[in-house]
Amino acid sequence: MSSTKLKEYLDQENVKYTTIKHSTAYTAQEVAQLAHIPGDEMAKTVIVKIDGKQAMVVLPATDHIDLELLEGALGAKKVSLATESEFMPQFSECEIGAMPPFGNLYHMDVYVEEALSQDKMIAFNACSHNELIEISYEDFARLVKPKVMKISTQYSSAVA
Repeated sequence: MSSTKLKEYLDQENVKYTTIKHSTAYTAQEVAQLAHIPGDEMAKTVIVKIDGKQAMVVLPATDHIDLELLEGALGAKKVSLATESEFMPQFSECEIGAMPPFGNLYHMDVYVEEALSQDKMIAFNACSHNELIEISYEDFARLVKPKVMKISTQYSSAVA
């Protein structure tokens, strides 16, 4: 799904959104800084394998996924990070690591960190490392229907 296709989908669903262009950046925290968005409103997408099945985890840029928390919350036997070679074929129109958090469009379950669900607005990569889309969390939840749970921990201030 390209940025154009994502925008067409949002238009079709009557979602108001803002497109934010920024200098090329690869980490969610760097993107948030360049785009002048609070790190806790910058949603990053992580692909995991839950008992062998790929799923999306969406969490604030200020957090990192806690695989043990996710495993326990789901009652799964094994949760691990998926490798790029495992998931990128599904995201062929996206730059590596710039997948939007719309698992519903990729036939993947989506799990959202509960802290992110408290935000009025969230921003996320739009298939590239220099463009974001910002929408209301309410619209995101309506379209994606994610499962919300405590699945991440914040980076310490010593880790940038």
